[in-house]
Amino acid sequence: MISRKSYILAIFLFSLLVVTGAYVIYKAEFAPNNKVVSPFDTPGTRLVIGESEIVASNPPIFEDGQIFLPFETIKEYIDPYIWFDEALQKVTITTKDRVIRMKTGSLEALVNEKPMDLKFPASDRNGVLYLPIGFLLDLYNLNARYSAVNDVVILDFRDRVYEIAFPVDSRTVVRKGMSIREPIVKKYYPVSEESTEVERNAVNTLFVFDETEEWYRVRAYDGALGYVKKEEVIVTGTHKAIETPDKDDPPVLTDRKINLVWDMTYSKHNIELSKDTTPGIDVISPTWFEIVDRAGTIKNRATPEYLKHAHDNGWQVWALFSNNFGDIEGTSIILNNSDTRQEIIRNILAYASLYNLDGINIDFENMYKKDKDAFTQFVREFYPLAKEQGLIVSVDVTVPDGSDTWSKCFDRKALGESVDFVCLMTYDQHWASSPKAGSTAELVWVEENLQKTLTEVPANKLLLGVPLYTRLWTFNPAENKLQSRALNITSAWKTVEESGAVVAWNDISGQYHATFEKDGMSHQLWIEDANAVNMKTSLIHKYNLAGACVWAANFADEDVFRIFERNLKEVRSFEEWQLYYSQPEANK
Repeated sequence: MISRKSYILAIFLFSLLVVTGAYVIYKAEFAPNNKVVSPFDTPGTRLVIGESEIVASNPPIFEDGQIFLPFETIKEYIDPYIWFDEALQKVTITTKDRVIRMKTGSLEALVNEKPMDLKFPASDRNGVLYLPIGFLLDLYNLNARYSAVNDVVILDFRDRVYEIAFPVDSRTVVRKGMSIREPIVKKYYPVSEESTEVERNAVNTLFVFDETEEWYRVRAYDGALGYVKKEEVIVTGTHKAIETPDKDDPPVLTDRKINLVWDMTYSKHNIELSKDTTPGIDVISPTWFEIVDRAGTIKNRATPEYLKHAHDNGWQVWALFSNNFGDIEGTSIILNNSDTRQEIIRNILAYASLYNLDGINIDFENMYKKDKDAFTQFVREFYPLAKEQGLIVSVDVTVPDGSDTWSKCFDRKALGESVDFVCLMTYDQHWASSPKAGSTAELVWVEENLQKTLTEVPANKLLLGVPLYTRLWTFNPAENKLQSRALNITSAWKTVEESGAVVAWNDISGQYHATFEKDGMSHQLWIEDANAVNMKTSLIHKYNLAGACVWAANFADEDVFRIFERNLKEVRSFEEWQLYYSQPEANK
């Protein structure tokens, strides 16, 4: 028989075992984890931007009280457009109103072509390019500081808005994850009474980035990232953003739709250009400037007399500036050389000043796809300096989804962000040497490509291309050969009349289609005339675009300018156009 004493001892030991087990389970499953660990798993100086730790192959450097960041880190996380010319060892930074150029190792930079002294240069450190971030903070709208506690560089974009929280008391802790079982990355202790109120507030500040039902995701003053229980902090307000003016709205030329008309100054006109014979023009863009060699030499066709005539008619002059379409390799060499880009920009702006131009229209075509970013960089370097001279800057782009060298060489989104207006060249659907006869620009094709472009370029910056040339297609069955030649509007209808062609309106193409046989060959025309212009310009109202860009004055007749004036200056909406003008006029 078990004695009473032994029984009591057994009960005691069992109870102790239960309590011990419960305690172990509690500690393992429910008790808060009081272990303090480093908030960062990476060695060396760390980088935190906003709410994220940036882990890169090359860390930031804090030296002599200055913060230095690797070029690649800046490019990936701060400024995708920063440019480094490795051959010339030059860094170029562009914003909406400034171009900054600096050479590795030099204490002098150029800001909009004016010298500025640097306290610390861009430098090569063991094969890695580092830039001093201090003088770039205002350019990038950044705040930056270094916390020695965690050896971390902290960057914040000034236009971000964060909620601000403070710990309730010294029991508040920041944990690595959303569980009390996660280790602690930040403890709060009573702040020294000798500290100022500003210092106490700063040290205790928590930036709140996100929340769940029980937790806030936060960043402590010393850069530690983690989570804090909601009951352990008080959210007191917001970190106010520093507002920056919106500089992305295009300039206002007219209270109606803009009409830009290109003028091939190397070719004759079918009609006189004047406000009486060609109404509805806001901007004339003469083909004045062209790069003619790989050194960046610019051919100049400008004349003061032309400019005076344009201004006397109330038109702005945005001179067209083009590359050499026939030398794709030469264009590549120019775009990838910082010094050549800079010299070309200086020369174009000198011409703009000499002739008192109102704007520049950049028309670079036939470029390598790999040079897409280099072309964007050229435009970004040009824009701020042009704006200093009061110039309006536009750039021409082809429709999306075409060939590598004529379509995919454009970063339309980046270009749209970098200029005042984008001219969409919605023509050459069937180009001069096309293997298939067809329209210069079918209405359906134009609208489809307009819709694609609007996913990248804002409507209020977009000018829709309207062609005035018609291709006469001739098929020779004996040689199995297709040829074409471009006709102006008058010549197109004269060809139809003289040939006795069969003419019919085509709703899909939005133009008259003509066919005829002559000398054993078949001929076709899709006529770009006032009726076709009427259909295409309706899209400007339908999609609320900035206006039209017309190629070119040399192909026009007076009827098309009557349509431009009516549709772009008098018609107020797509609904109005549908009601009164959506039907084609009878052919001539």
